[in-house]
Order: sequence, then C-alpha cells, then structure tokens
Amino acid sequence: MTTVPGTDAAATPRSNPTAVTHAVTNQTPPLTGHDAAADPVLLEGVEREGAGWHLADLHRFGRVVAGEEAQHWADQANRHEPELRTHDRYGNRIDEVEFHPAYHRLMDLSVSEGIAGAAWADERPGAHVARAGGFMLAGMLEPGHLCPVSMTYAVVPALRHSPDLAKTYEPLLTSRTYDPGLRIPTGKRGLLAGMGMTEKQGGSDVRANTTTATELPDGTWRLRGHKWFTSAPMNDLFLVLAQAPGGLSCFLVPRVLPDGGRNTFRIQRLKDKLGNRSNASSEPEFDDTVAWLVGTEGKGVRTIIDMVTMTRLDCVLGSAAGIRGALAQAAHHARHRSAFGARLVDQPLMRNVLADLALESEAATTLGLRLAGAADRARLGDARERAFLRLATAVGKYWVCKRQPAAVAEALECLGGNGYDEASGMPRLYREAPLNSIWEGSGNVTALDLLRALAREPEALEAFRTEIEAASGADRRLDAAWTELRGELRLTEDAPLRARRVAERAALVLQGSLLVRHAPAAVADAFCASRLSGDQGLAFGTLPPSTDFAGLLARLPV
Repeated sequence: MTTVPGTDAAATPRSNPTAVTHAVTNQTPPLTGHDAAADPVLLEGVEREGAGWHLADLHRFGRVVAGEEAQHWADQANRHEPELRTHDRYGNRIDEVEFHPAYHRLMDLSVSEGIAGAAWADERPGAHVARAGGFMLAGMLEPGHLCPVSMTYAVVPALRHSPDLAKTYEPLLTSRTYDPGLRIPTGKRGLLAGMGMTEKQGGSDVRANTTTATELPDGTWRLRGHKWFTSAPMNDLFLVLAQAPGGLSCFLVPRVLPDGGRNTFRIQRLKDKLGNRSNASSEPEFDDTVAWLVGTEGKGVRTIIDMVTMTRLDCVLGSAAGIRGALAQAAHHARHRSAFGARLVDQPLMRNVLADLALESEAATTLGLRLAGAADRARLGDARERAFLRLATAVGKYWVCKRQPAAVAEALECLGGNGYDEASGMPRLYREAPLNSIWEGSGNVTALDLLRALAREPEALEAFRTEIEAASGADRRLDAAWTELRGELRLTEDAPLRARRVAERAALVLQGSLLVRHAPAAVADAFCASRLSGDQGLAFGTLPPSTDFAGLLARLPV
C-alpha cells in the first residue's frame, strides 16, 4: 500500500542532505598544458617540405597555443565580438571597429611568430613551410584572427606588380610587430592588409563590379562604390578592384593618407556571420576615396589573383587545421571517457571512427604542407613547382575545405552531448567549418578554376602528372584511379557539368600519391582502400575490418 504524502508523518520519506551528488567522475580533463606541435603528421610534413630547421620553434609555439592563457584568449575573442563605431561622441565620422583585448593578444601572438608577411623577407629555403606549420597551430587555437594575418601574407606578391608601392610598404607588411590603430602607414612599425573584391550585385563575378576609378593629374585615383564583404576593416591597406576607363583594375587603398588624414572608408555595417565571430567583416563605401593603381590598368584580376592564390593556400591549411583540431578534441575525449566497461578509445566502433578521421586529417595536412612547399620553391624560381601549385591549389582548396564540415561534425559527435555544449569549444569549431569552402571562391568557382587551368596552362597538368606518377607502381589501386582520372581530365563538352567530380577525384588521387610515398603503410593502405577503391561507406567510421586500426590510431594528435 502506498502512503499518501502528508497523511502519516512517521512514514514520510526524508531527504539526506549529506548525500554526495556532485562528485565528478568519468569526465574528460581540459585539453591544455601540452605541446600542440607534438604531432607526427605535422612535424614530418614540415621537415619533408624543407623547414626542419624550424621544428624547435614549432614546439615552442605549440606549447603556447595549447596553454590555458591562449585558450582563454580564443574563448574571449569569440564571446566578445567586434563592435562598429561609426561616429564619435561629437558626431564626427570615425568608422572604427573596437575589439576585445583578447583579440589583440591573438593578433600579437601570430604576427610576432611570423605567420603574417614575414616569410617573404626570409630567404631561407622552407620559410613558407615554416610559416604554414605555425599557421596551422594558430588555426587550431583560434581561426578568426587569421583572416587579417592571411591577407597580409597574401598581399605581398600582388603588391610587387608595382615596385614603387612594394618598396614603400613591403618592409612593414613583412614585419613581426603588431601595431594596431589607424595612423600614417609609413609611421607604423608593422602593417596589416585586406582585400575588397566582391560587390552585392556580383559576388564571385567580380567583373560585374560597379565601383568606379577616376585618375587625377597627380597620378592618384579616386574610387566610388560599395563593397559587399571586406574583412578586417581596421587593417591599414586594402587591395580593391574597381572599373577604370581601361577596364577592371586593382588599386591600393590606405585607411590613413600620407598627410595623416582619414581616407573615405565608410563602414556601413558589420556582417552577422555564422562563425568567424572574432573577426570583423564589413561593407565599406568608397566616395572620392584616394587610391593608387597596382599593376596595369585593365588587368586587375590578373594582378589580384596572386593574392587570391595565397589566400586559397591558407584556406587549405586552415581547413586542415580545423580538422586536426577537432580530431585532437575527439581523441582526447576518447582516451579519458569510459562507456560500457571500457575506454571509448578501446571500443571497436569508436576506433573505426577515430581511425577514419585520423586518415582524413593526415591526407588534408599532408596535402596542405605539400602546397606550402610548392609555394616556397616557386618563389625561389622553380617553374615546375609554380605550375604544380596552380592546379593543385584549386583541387586542394575544393576538396579539403569541403571535407572540414563533415569531419568536424563527426568529431563533435564523439563527445556526445558534451560536444554540443559551448563550453567544449566544439560548437565554435563547427560554426567555423564551412567558411574556407566559401572564402576566396566557393566550391563551384574553385572546381571551374581547375578547368581553366587545364585549358590555359598545359604545364600545370604536366606538373600534376609528374607528381602523381612519382608513386607509380607502388599501389595498384592508386594506379587504377590515376588511369581513370586521366580520362576525366579531358575537356569534353560536358566538362563544366563534371567539374566537381573531376576536382574531387583529382584531390583524392593526389592525396593518395602523397600518402603512398610519405606515410606509414597502414595509412597509405587504408587511404587507397577506402578513398580510391571505394571499400568504405558514406559516413566516417566505415573502414573495412582489414584496416590496420592500431597503425592509424598511432597517428592521432596529442
């Protein structure tokens, strides 16, 4: 018989206030205090591509980015987002963006590490690979602040189309000093650069731009128009596309003019973005804005494409870092969490998921660092590497960036409900994941760019072929995939319809060739089986039972 509450005081159930209900067991400790660079895939790639001399600094930086203080900066910079100040208290137009101090700490950290433009001033072979390794570590920490860092890196080769401008600004763009604030550029200790290409009526179709450029007798130009997506509006200099009488041209626009006056750069609003919240992206309006021509009038796309190529390289590196960072969180959780009588990392199905994610991550990281190596050797005069970079950057940008959202989502799921909680940091990684596939050319744009390279630059295809065939005979599945791909690369009438398929397959064959040559046998075999011959399902965690799971899990990051 059930006692009705309140009818029998002697039989009323009593609470025991001394019971322990908040003892924390079977939870994962914070992933801090380690060396984020203690990662065999990253270290082997950096050394293989020519920057072994940088490994000690990479380890030092890895300890910084995995420290509690830096992790706190990353969290704070995203919780306290940039705020637009269009006017001061007196009504004067100022067009400034205010950032949380944590953002400035992150910027100072990355710039002082040489991740912005410093590699262009370093003549050592491997300088750009060293920079790529640091960029990936910084990306695992907090990717939003890397937008201005990346554009500063990328602007240098484009600015060299005008030697006088390069002579003035390049020493400051390659500085390791972070010097924020709007002041005369030549009076600062270091500069940051941005880019203004897209407009609301055209987006990726930049030739539809309506911003106009008018030349004055003193050799300067005046711009009038409205840009649609210009990131980091507090940067010092911007490369901007505008319609000159001779056609679409590239211009240098400083925020502050040589006499100390503010250039007209009206920030209409900041974008309210899915992710990348620590970084300010804006819509600036130009109205009689002073600018200097960069390169040849009417050749603006050709001029600015050098900047776009380098930012696309950073998109690959950034997505590889995002995948690697999410995998590190998943692996850490699985090593410490137990379920159904065993640690998650020892559960067969979780081992399959983690091994599959590790395989995806290693392929992305290896390809990203190979592209960085090509960029480094190209700037030292290697024509074949320059040709390889032209085609391989397109396929790498397409595929690695496409894989990031799926990989991060799977890694988040490894943490279960904990991963869906903001405190884990995984939602921030997930919101960031789609960005690189959109930035500097969405999937369609990048896939079609591959077709343009095939049509216009036969030397790029030849360099790509040489790279793939360096692994000929090492794995029959790779050889078969390359034979099939050669047929797909023919520019038939339906090539635009097939562009995504071709880009995907080209990226997978390239990754397969790299892994067969450079990765342990367990990694190369699993990649060729699952990615090239199709012995895998559509989701992560569907590798065949014959996979060397122990060999793959040995490649997990700390």
